Amino acid sequence: MRKDDKHDLAVYRYSEAIRANPRDYRAYNNRGNAFGRKGKYDLAIDDYNRAIEINPAFALSYINRGNAFQEKGLRERAVNDYDRAIELNPASDMAYNNRGFTFLLMGRLDEAEQDIRKALALSPSNIYALNSMAELCAARNDAEESCRWLRKAVAKGYNNWQYIKTSKTYDAIRNAECFKGIIAGK
Repeated sequence: MRKDDKHDLAVYRYSEAIRANPRDYRAYNNRGNAFGRKGKYDLAIDDYNRAIEINPAFALSYINRGNAFQEKGLRERAVNDYDRAIELNPASDMAYNNRGFTFLLMGRLDEAEQDIRKALALSPSNIYALNSMAELCAARNDAEESCRWLRKAVAKGYNNWQYIKTSKTYDAIRNAECFKGIIAGK
């Protein structure tokens, strides 16, 4: 099954669940995720809005909507959603990491570091937070420290090589020997 077919099937199944129970906030949230994977961020946001309307205490919908806003380049709105998710669930390493990554993209590096470190304190093996720390160090042009964090992420299972190879967040260290070595050793 192709990736698009899989996401289309997920949209269909969650739509059926919503037809059966229009108050199923998890089905809206999950259908939003399927739309997001298809790159249909406006439809995803609509579903997250509906999930939040039904259950305003469901922190995951705020995180997911923040991710969709992030993908659309609406970073302040993303930060606001991550803030709300953290209010609802202060132990959410995902909310801290995603807000930290958004701060990184906004050039707010000290705030990014604070959040990414909080995510790692909550979950030291969070491969996305390990990668975010590598990206933060790259943004600070610290190739060795960036490579150290990236090696940790890869050792724990981070394997999005396409992202590592193409993300602008790594541009400052792309020619560093340690970075080239990580890419070559994949």
